[in-house]
Amino acid sequence: MRLGSINGHVALLVLLLTDEHADSMRLGAQVQFMHGMATLACATFMNIGASGARPAPTFFLGGILLYCLPTYAEAIGILGLAALISPIGLSALITGWIILAWSAKDIDRS
Repeated sequence: MRLGSINGHVALLVLLLTDEHADSMRLGAQVQFMHGMATLACATFMNIGASGARPAPTFFLGGILLYCLPTYAEAIGILGLAALISPIGLSALITGWIILAWSAKDIDRS
C-alpha cells in the first residue's frame, strides 16, 4: 500500500509539472494515478473479506511500470520501444482489474 501511495504522489507531480500540450505525458500520469488509487482500494477489499484481491496490487504496479514509464520515456525522446512494451503493461493492468472484480464475490460470503 505504501507503493500505491508513493505512486499517487509521483503521478500527481508528473501531471502538475507537465506542459498542458504534452498529451501522452498527461495520459500516462492519469493512468498511473488511477491505478495507484486502485492499489489502495485493494486494501479496502481485503479488509472486508476479499482475500482474493491480494495479487491485484502487484498487477497494477507492474502494469504502471510497463505502461506509464515507457510512455514517459517515449514522450521525452529517450525510448522508442514503448509501442512494444506498453501492451504488456496494459495486459497487466487489465489482469489486475479482473482479479479485483473476481475477488468481490468473496465479500458477501464473509
